[in-house]
Amino acid sequence: MRIIVPMKQVPDMRQVKFDTEKGKVDRSSAAAEINPFDLHALETAVQLKEKLGAAVTAISMGPRRAEVALRDALARGADSAVLLEDSKFAGADTLATSYTLACAIRKLGGFDLIICGEKTVDGDTGQVGPELAEHLNIPHLAYVSKLVEAGEKLVAVCDMEGEAHIVEASLPVLLMVTKDINIPRLPTFRDKAMARKAEVTIWNAEELSSFADPSRFGIEGSPTRVRKVFLPSEEGRKGKIFRNTNEEAISDVAQAILDFLG
Repeated sequence: MRIIVPMKQVPDMRQVKFDTEKGKVDRSSAAAEINPFDLHALETAVQLKEKLGAAVTAISMGPRRAEVALRDALARGADSAVLLEDSKFAGADTLATSYTLACAIRKLGGFDLIICGEKTVDGDTGQVGPELAEHLNIPHLAYVSKLVEAGEKLVAVCDMEGEAHIVEASLPVLLMVTKDINIPRLPTFRDKAMARKAEVTIWNAEELSSFADPSRFGIEGSPTRVRKVFLPSEEGRKGKIFRNTNEEAISDVAQAILDFLG
């Protein structure tokens, strides 16, 4: 079995700052890490590797510094890693990102399973997984919280809208797993040391040209635009005391309710 795990390097959202003047996230304001949801995807893949003898490839798109996240993936059990790094990939929305990943996966060759995290903490859209499956013309299962069976076919528990659905799928298929599926392992010092020496394959836009339309990369291939990022104001519950006479207070309360309802 060959498993591919798309991963993203994200800023630590507990520390990251927002540039309200420019309307964007200041990614340099916080340390980078693997998207936490992707760690659950990787752990799922590594558990299948240990059970079925699968080969796991981690793949990411980003600047050269994202290589650190891929080495972390290698330390956690991935067998190989691929970084898609080119200025032509910059500014990609979810559609352009999923298209670029799909082109790289075609270049990698055959696969049986793609495992994605449910979403990313910096975007929170959950769109890349389904779009990737669509580009590759394979089915996908979302919100997977448990794998019941994996082999020639796959049986999974999908938690959707408060209900648990048991779904069977044939391979190849893409899974989007939730944080409830497992607890990601921590790499040992030895694993980290070996990962630092391991090779990370780096592909640019030219190396994907046989599998792609370059006009669909990056900001050029992105039909959506983020014009501004801002922090919504958070107002706590406000109390008010009505000190008028009974009739006046009743009238004021009624008016306050009407104002709230708009």
